[in-house]
Amino acid sequence: MAARRFGAGLLLVAAAGCGDEAEVTTPPAPAPAVATFPAASAGGVCGLLDYGAIEEVLGTRFDVAAASAHKDTATCVVQANGAPHPDLMLSVTETAADAATFTSEIAPDGAKTVKGLGKAAYRTARTAAGKTGPTAEVGWLTGDKRLITLRYTCVRDEPKATAEELSVKLVELAKAVERAEA
Repeated sequence: MAARRFGAGLLLVAAAGCGDEAEVTTPPAPAPAVATFPAASAGGVCGLLDYGAIEEVLGTRFDVAAASAHKDTATCVVQANGAPHPDLMLSVTETAADAATFTSEIAPDGAKTVKGLGKAAYRTARTAAGKTGPTAEVGWLTGDKRLITLRYTCVRDEPKATAEELSVKLVELAKAVERAEA
């Protein structure tokens, strides 16, 4: 009798696959929702950065921000969720430097002078080092004696020329930060 039931089960399974019935498919489960909060929600100087403005100027979409402060320096880093690079770092430090000191002692060797940004400003690009890619940087001295730096770190395999192009774009973003900071 057990053999008869087994045989009947096979017959039902075989019959279920025959005919012109529509194939039943299960739609894929929706991807989990990922909440994106404005950079300003990280607090501190992250309030000076806006993901949309960054993407518009630099062409890179960031969606995670972290703020930190130590002594006289406040920092914000933005990244794309789950990726260590590229990233964009903003730092703001109180300083006693004047424009001449900034230009001669703070601006890196070989940096290009930037006009129309703070009391004095520079932009530079550096080659990849260690596990990071090349970097683009803009630094400036504000009228209220603060040193502000924006540094974009590229993915490791990007050429230095990409960082050089980004340093020009960072000047535009720096001007937006300066307006937001004022």
